[in-house]
Amino acid sequence: MELLFIAQIVALIMSIVIHEMAHGHAANLLGDPTARLQGRLSANPLVHLDPLMSVIVPGLLIASGSPILFGAAKPVPYNPYNFRNQKWGEAIVAVAGPVANLVIAVVFAALIGASQVLGLSPTFVTLAAQIVVMNIFLALFNLVPIPPLDGSKILPRLLPLSLALRYDSLRRVMERNVMLAFGVVIIVFVFVLGGPLSAVTNFLAEALISLFWFS
Repeated sequence: MELLFIAQIVALIMSIVIHEMAHGHAANLLGDPTARLQGRLSANPLVHLDPLMSVIVPGLLIASGSPILFGAAKPVPYNPYNFRNQKWGEAIVAVAGPVANLVIAVVFAALIGASQVLGLSPTFVTLAAQIVVMNIFLALFNLVPIPPLDGSKILPRLLPLSLALRYDSLRRVMERNVMLAFGVVIIVFVFVLGGPLSAVTNFLAEALISLFWFS
């Protein structure tokens, strides 16, 4: 059980790191080298991790028996004025992180489906199922349009111009007040979105694993 606990922590940390690397690579491909120049395209967890959100919070969730694990890393820096695509640049960078988590979920769902052929142990299958769940949850959670989550950078591109400008103003205020922003996110998650997001995550995880299991 202790090894599984450690494996869960490592899997979550790497899922978060890949999420942030995806943001950085997307920004670099769009013409902004900020993340690359600051070493944030590296797979080294130490350059991405936030002690509280990347280690302590996930550890407490696992220790408390929470069915859902999540965490966060230091946001990848970027300069949107460098993007070749000024309209969709920020949205593309934002969505790259959740897409990376969904790719991880698909890969491990496929491994579960092929577990008997590959001779994978039950312990690995259990861990793989947890990785599927945590990555789907990370993707959905980050797509919630509350600053500073990724969804807050996608939603303005889908709104009429007047609403988009007002929303962007709110986003900038909250991003300058990080404690306020994360406080709002935590309150909304605990009292409003936690249950629905968990239910949707479990449904999608079971559906994805079943898709590969019966294919």
